[in-house]
Amino acid sequence: MAETDLPESKSKTIVHIKKRNGTIVDFEQSKISNAIYKALVAAGKPDHKLAEFLASKLVNKIIKNDYLESIHKGHVLSVEDVQDMVESILIEEGLAETAKAYILYRHERRKLREMKMKILNKRDLDEVDKSLDVNSLRVLASRYLLRDNSGEIIEGPKQLFERVAILVAVSDIIHDPRVFDFKGNHLRDLSEAEHYYKKLDDFDSKLKIGDYYLNKYHFESLIRAYIDEAKSGKMKVGFKDLLRLIAEGQMINHASKILEYYNLMVLNEFLPNTPTLMNAGARLGQLSACFVLDMPDDMYSIMKSSTDAAMIFKSGGGVGINYSDLRPEGDIVASTSGVASGPTSFMQIIDSITDVVKQGGKRRGANMGILESWHPDIEKFITMKTKPGMYENFNVSVGIWSDFWQSLVNKEDHKYSLKNPRTKATMKNIDSHQLMELIALSAWKSAEPGVIFFDNINKYNPCIDAKGGPLRATNPCGEQSLYPCESCNLGSINLSKFVKRKADGMYEFDWPRYEQSIRTATRFLDNVIDVNKYPVEEIDINTKLTRRIGLGIMGIADLLFMLRIPYDSKEGYEFMGKLAETLSYFSMDESVVIAKSRGAFPLFEKTEYKNGSIPLSGYYEIPKDLHCYDWDSLIGKIKNYGIRNSWTTTIAPTGTLSMISDVSNGVEPIFALVFEKRVTVGRFFYTNKIFESILKEHGLYTDEILLKISNNYGSVRGINEIPEWIQKLFVTAIDIHWTDHIMAQAVWQKWISNAIAKTINMPGDATVEDVKCAYLLAHEFGLKGVTIYRDGSRNEQVLHITGNDREKRFQVTPSKYLYDFINTNVHEPYVVDQVKPIFKDYDANKHHTNADDKLNISLEANTIGTNLSISKIKSEPLVNSLAVTENDKAVCPVCKNFLIITEGCNMCIECGFSSCGSG
Repeated sequence: MAETDLPESKSKTIVHIKKRNGTIVDFEQSKISNAIYKALVAAGKPDHKLAEFLASKLVNKIIKNDYLESIHKGHVLSVEDVQDMVESILIEEGLAETAKAYILYRHERRKLREMKMKILNKRDLDEVDKSLDVNSLRVLASRYLLRDNSGEIIEGPKQLFERVAILVAVSDIIHDPRVFDFKGNHLRDLSEAEHYYKKLDDFDSKLKIGDYYLNKYHFESLIRAYIDEAKSGKMKVGFKDLLRLIAEGQMINHASKILEYYNLMVLNEFLPNTPTLMNAGARLGQLSACFVLDMPDDMYSIMKSSTDAAMIFKSGGGVGINYSDLRPEGDIVASTSGVASGPTSFMQIIDSITDVVKQGGKRRGANMGILESWHPDIEKFITMKTKPGMYENFNVSVGIWSDFWQSLVNKEDHKYSLKNPRTKATMKNIDSHQLMELIALSAWKSAEPGVIFFDNINKYNPCIDAKGGPLRATNPCGEQSLYPCESCNLGSINLSKFVKRKADGMYEFDWPRYEQSIRTATRFLDNVIDVNKYPVEEIDINTKLTRRIGLGIMGIADLLFMLRIPYDSKEGYEFMGKLAETLSYFSMDESVVIAKSRGAFPLFEKTEYKNGSIPLSGYYEIPKDLHCYDWDSLIGKIKNYGIRNSWTTTIAPTGTLSMISDVSNGVEPIFALVFEKRVTVGRFFYTNKIFESILKEHGLYTDEILLKISNNYGSVRGINEIPEWIQKLFVTAIDIHWTDHIMAQAVWQKWISNAIAKTINMPGDATVEDVKCAYLLAHEFGLKGVTIYRDGSRNEQVLHITGNDREKRFQVTPSKYLYDFINTNVHEPYVVDQVKPIFKDYDANKHHTNADDKLNISLEANTIGTNLSISKIKSEPLVNSLAVTENDKAVCPVCKNFLIITEGCNMCIECGFSSCGSG
């Protein structure tokens, strides 16, 4: 059938169509062809040209049969009318199997609509509801959508994204050049604005920007942001004059900014961290995920920090605290002539507070407890979580400085001094090797403690002098180092959305769109600093002194699948390096653009930025001829104009965000291509949709194959029925050697100004020596921190991604890229000697990097941006072998389903709970 055979009608066209909810919209023929194509795919006959032909024929048939005449008699062509005709034309064309598939498709779509309406408590679905899958809506409904006093959902995803976008744009209104001057010295009567705090209800949804109404919480933020800038003389007009400009519609130009922020989220290109989605334009108004508090060695300060922690938990944030300044257990307490109980006892206070104060009333808080390696209580600290049930609300990490590292690698003397933080006197000397082995043993047993390399964190820290010292603490997941009483606002770009299809049906990365989204997201996060409602005044002050933001990514695994690039290949590492460099370059460049009109962060003049320093190791450690961008030119602009944000990039855990976006977490490879869930009504397989489409396209999608992959730890490695090119491309976390997990984190870290949340996955048979070598390599590679998870190391067993008949069919070895990198870049003799056993049976000639492999994969457009699909097989009563039991304790505290370890956090893939909370 050729397109020239189609009947044509130049005098009549279909202009409108009636949707199921009764609204009239423009008719789009492409939607018909897409639906037909999906039916053809389901029938095993994917054919775009045939789908387009049939759609055109259907449209012409409608016109030819004078169906449009009835429109003038009051009848409007409906979606159901067209779908009935699609069924008829498929049968007429002899495509009975396709017609059957289409009928089933309509049935499933109807069930899907009903399910979505039930989740959202709605009678009709809008365009945003339809664009999100069921799992995404479940997460949004369970944690993000606003509810009334009876617990009923009172907004949909569209309204959520609108209230967030409106709040973010409040900062743009405040900084409009008609009312703002960052160089000015304008005296304003603050009481005029403060008076309006009493009138919040009166101004609820009374002012609007274009078509967007400001609710009372938006209005409250407008007052707060105005007062903050007016205090420093930057507001050119009084608050009443600002309200008049808004009321008269003179700020309507900012409606386009609201739409820009809205589209960034709705199109699934970017999402801010969880507290922003929860609280923006709502009662709590606290938008930050990360906080660090100080813990000085006096009772008043300890109790003050404990109270501040409670307020942070209540508002929706997590807390990191370095306990190293507290005197050791048994030390003298002069005021009472007693003895000190030590840092771990005060951690118990915070642990107890966390238990009783839910974050924003919706989730339990998360903590990071840090003790530096020189503290006399370090050995007790390292082993304190090996006992089940202890400090369950804490991640714990050992802070390491260069003195410990030097003691460790010293050939002759491994003596290391433990010092009293109160007197600075040495209390005892230990062997640094034994301490490192204790850390490794504890992590091998219990996946904790992690290790934080403060020497690497502060190596290119431009704010040491301005802040009076180095960074000594991080947020709960370790990716965001902060000074005391600082907070950080995080957000993640969904990389899987930045692909475009080429003429040959393959995909390429859309670098210009990526740049634009980086710029918009950077401005978004900078605005969040201004409109945030901080839980503690000191945090408000200190956050605005450095204006640190943390823009990161998610969906790298999905992106690499679409681009045919194996994760742990030379091409994969080089591509990820460019993604990271691009992220930091354009976020910093946009930060300079913002500084030109709003001013640099207040401490800028006291920092090393003025002397041309930047917090990126890649700029200094990667040869300039290998840089993708002109960093020297950007540094010149920073010196001339300043920069708005002291740090701009962080890769945070994206557990719940990636569930909403339906993509892989952060920089992690996918944890399993297929995994099984058994419940009383049957057995289900969760399958990565991109992978599923490949299986279907090549006739490999069967229940037997899914079961075999599930029993192979979710991997396709070593399964004979799966072609080699699929095995090379679709790699999972368990397919990748733990050394390559470190390599991937290091590639990103070179160009990320803060740090990275990632799990270094190890198999159950990994040794304590392997764990120790992971720490050594991580430090040598320049990582700022590392979290290691050996399969089965937690007392509470986490997710089993296999069935009862599990069998690992493959062996994992380091990549040649990693092997070559170590040989070229690791020169410390002690480290080289320690890692040699890893490669004792390694034959470099038998390994290749996959960089030159051309994997001929056809990925259809409708698979982009999808992550999991669910298929059900054999209905039979079975025990739940996937979710762990209550007795094993590794259940989600929200929905009681299973947890997985990803990005250093426990995460529930059912409801999105994360033990870290940044996502």
